[in-house]
Amino acid sequence: MNKVIGLSAALLMGGASLAFAENAAPSRDGGYGLGRTALPEEIVAWDIDVRPDGQGLPVGAGDVFTGEELWIDYCAACHGDFGEAVDRWPVIAGGFGTLDGEDPVKTVGSYWPYLSTVWDYVHRAMPYGNAQSLTADEVYAIVAYIMYSNNLVDDDFELSNENFLEVRLPNEENFFMDDRAEVELAEFSKEPCMENCAESVGIIKRAAVLDVTPETEGGVAVVEMASAEAAPEPAAAADTGPDPALVAAGEDLFRSCRSCHQIGEGARNGAGPQLNGIYGATFAHADGFRYSPVFAAARDEGRVWDDEALTGYLMDPRGYLPNNRMAFRGLRDTAEAEAIIAYLRSAGGE
Repeated sequence: MNKVIGLSAALLMGGASLAFAENAAPSRDGGYGLGRTALPEEIVAWDIDVRPDGQGLPVGAGDVFTGEELWIDYCAACHGDFGEAVDRWPVIAGGFGTLDGEDPVKTVGSYWPYLSTVWDYVHRAMPYGNAQSLTADEVYAIVAYIMYSNNLVDDDFELSNENFLEVRLPNEENFFMDDRAEVELAEFSKEPCMENCAESVGIIKRAAVLDVTPETEGGVAVVEMASAEAAPEPAAAADTGPDPALVAAGEDLFRSCRSCHQIGEGARNGAGPQLNGIYGATFAHADGFRYSPVFAAARDEGRVWDDEALTGYLMDPRGYLPNNRMAFRGLRDTAEAEAIIAYLRSAGGE
């Protein structure tokens, strides 16, 4: 029994050294004589990573329109037609300017550092359930459409291994090398302070909802002052504004727009610009949104979103302003346009 003792039993009995000594494979220079050298074709099958400097990129190309068709076939079921996401699947487009908020939306356009990360992930892990089934050209096309959905390129853009490094994602400069070993580890490894650790101690904020802040001299006055400052201004005389029934109808119609546009308090740019204050504003009015050239040209011409312009655009976006990126086909009748305009005036201000 001692001669055939197994590794597990040897470990339990404290005889690991004996087991290794009696059963070790023949040694040789540089190894233990196990396995064989990987074949070149085996290495190629595993060596599929792509790096920020372009190393690992295969030869190929794909344009936005081809990518849109592939996206609808392979990606839209989970990530939405425009990258807005379906149910709890990840959002791919939009989220611009949200990283410093309480609910950041981390997308390719708002958060990801390198385009190579996008290419590598699509190539390696997508589509869901059939990973690595896409050709290099198909991956280039899908990545081009993802860039277009994030307002990084125009609709006639073609991505290839030759121009890959010319595209930079907006958040690249905010990534940096991990310095926690030099900064955080040193800070948390030192001897902790147990007494007299601060020069002075005082209350710098007060609880506004629950009365749990310790009472101090003048503390009540501070709370009362804060409450008075936060009190809303007396309501101004009621403005008739748009017909409430029409506003309600417009709000219902606007649901189909919410995948791309936000309006109201806290509205931010997404796949499309936020629409606060659009009524009466010039074209391309939203700060921080990358409009297509045709919108920028309309703004430079001084064109304004009045009833006529909004109606024409809502009824036929591509016909009213050719070569823009709006994917919506248009409303069915002018009554719907009138209702949405009423809602835009009510929810987004005039």
